[in-house]
Amino acid sequence: MKLTVNSKNYEVDVEEDMPLLWVLRDELGLTGTKFGCGIAQCGACTVHMDGIAVRSCQVPVTMANGANVTTIEGLGTPELLHAVQEAWIEHQVAQCGYCQSGQIMQASSLLDQNTNPTDEDIDIAMSGNLCRCGTYPRIRAAINAAAQKLKEA
Repeated sequence: MKLTVNSKNYEVDVEEDMPLLWVLRDELGLTGTKFGCGIAQCGACTVHMDGIAVRSCQVPVTMANGANVTTIEGLGTPELLHAVQEAWIEHQVAQCGYCQSGQIMQASSLLDQNTNPTDEDIDIAMSGNLCRCGTYPRIRAAINAAAQKLKEA
């Protein structure tokens, strides 16, 4: 199977029904994408597939064959963070941090589709991403800040 992940091409020899999450973590060593619930209910495993946020625990690798997949490792670099990553740091969103890669990937997908989200838009888009630490107000503030930064760019 041929995959494009974070703009790099890979060939993997795995079962067709293997979840994309396990291919990313176990075959490609990209461990920023987290396993949370395994049933697409928590959002910890969120990645982009052709620019759309998906739950990689429920995406069979065959669906990613030929698609462009972006993980948290490919969203920005330490030298040039994505606006959402910068806002996450500025607003000190993370507590334990476990869900944050999925949160950031969902938020960046939202801003790719809606450059001027309302708080309601943010709440709806982020409703499938759970944070056990309860940092939802900081998540919303960071998304608003990132939207503003992207408008100014």
